[in-house]
Formats: sequence, structure tokens, C-alpha cells
Amino acid sequence: MQPGDGESPARGSARDRSAAPVIDVRGASVRYGPVRALREATAAVGSGRVCGLVGMNGSGKSTLMKVMLGLVRPDPGQVLINGAPPSSARRRGQVAYVPQREDVDWDFPVSVRDVVDTGRYPYLGTARRLRRRDKQIVAEALERVELTKLAGRQIGQLSGGQRKRAFVARAIAQQAPVLLLDEPFAGVDEPSQRTITRLLRELAAQGATIVLATHDLAGLPDVADEAILMAGTVLMHAAPEEVIRPENLARAFGLEGPAA
Repeated sequence: MQPGDGESPARGSARDRSAAPVIDVRGASVRYGPVRALREATAAVGSGRVCGLVGMNGSGKSTLMKVMLGLVRPDPGQVLINGAPPSSARRRGQVAYVPQREDVDWDFPVSVRDVVDTGRYPYLGTARRLRRRDKQIVAEALERVELTKLAGRQIGQLSGGQRKRAFVARAIAQQAPVLLLDEPFAGVDEPSQRTITRLLRELAAQGATIVLATHDLAGLPDVADEAILMAGTVLMHAAPEEVIRPENLARAFGLEGPAA
């Protein structure tokens, strides 16, 4: 029985960790001119897992996510998504991305449904014409984020939390096996945060691989199976409850006291 057919794998189970990683980052280093943004970062995330990225601003979270997306090429280092380069996986629609701040003209006359429709574009021809099945998938995505009644509303008329849910719906409509989210809870209301958390858990139970950058340390154990603690590199990769222990956060946030 496959995940999503009535049986969800136990969170943190040995079966999950024994499978080959879907996202495999090996010794990735990145420089932006003279600035070293990432140093020899290594991490692997398997199918059916939600992995949180935590660390202070400038710790390399966004750079690591760009490496996973194939938007930045590490030098040295290697990144594979299901055994293929991330740029190739992205072109095939195998990776969906929800950015922290959507580059959108909020005054442009585009509806919520129009935004979610774009999640189906990787599967359409040059005409960009949705078929009946595509429209059904879009409708289901809107229902899952509880925006069906607002589907015809202009995107700029939504609240911050509703806008974020619209772009999560676009990612759901893409049906990619890998989902990357940069600060999905930033600036959203509590109902939207609960909805997004529930959706991520459901998608993971269906076999998706999810990585999200977040500053919400208190809520991390509720949404994530595992967490990566960043400070210019991967300091540790463990269960959320372990990562957010005070002595571990002190290492990442520079709060350690002077050596004895």
C-alpha cells in the first residue's frame, strides 16, 4: 500500500530513513563574490519527510534552498534530486517552490484561480490551455487550502495569510514530488499557519519530500520530522526536538558563553 492510500508512514520511522534520499546535498560550498555564503554543506532528505531549515538571518538557509532548486551551482559540491541535477528536475516539473516574498504585482488583474492555474503549466503545451483534468486538479488544490470561495477574487485583495495559501495551492497543483518553501509562516495569521501545517503533513504522508525554512522554532516539532540547523554550513541534522535544544541553538545563534 502506498502512502496516501489509507496508510501513513510513522513519523521518524526507520523505514523512512532507510530509503535512498530524494534530496542529496554533498559538500556544497557557495560564494557570492568575496562572501562565502555556504561552506561544505551536506544533507539528505528522504521521501515522505518534512525537513525544517533553521538558523539566524544570513546563516545560509536561502542559499541552501537555491542550491536544492538548481538556481545556484555549488563549487565545489554536488546536489541531486532523485539522482538527477536539480535544474533538470525543475524543468520536468519535479520541484515546486514557494518563495518567501512572491514577485507579484498585487494590482495586476489576475485572480486566485489564475495564480493556481500556473502550477499546471509544466504539463501544458505552448498554448497554455488547461484541460478538464487540469481544472479539476486546480479546483482540488483550492479546496485543500480553503480558498474555493475566493477563487475568483483578484489576488491583491487577499490577506497575507490567504496569499500565502494561494501560492501553496499553486505548488500543490503542480503535483511535484519535491516541495521547497521559504518562510511559509512569515506574516501569516494563525488559521493560515494551521492550514499550511496540516497540508504539509498530508503531502508528506502521501510521499512528498518537503523542505521549509522557518523562524518558528516553537512550532517546528508540529510540522517537521527532522531539522537542519544552519550557521554558514550544516551544524546538525536531527529530530526537531534535538535541534531546538538551547545548547544547540546557542551554537548557531552565537550565544555560547566564553570557554572555561
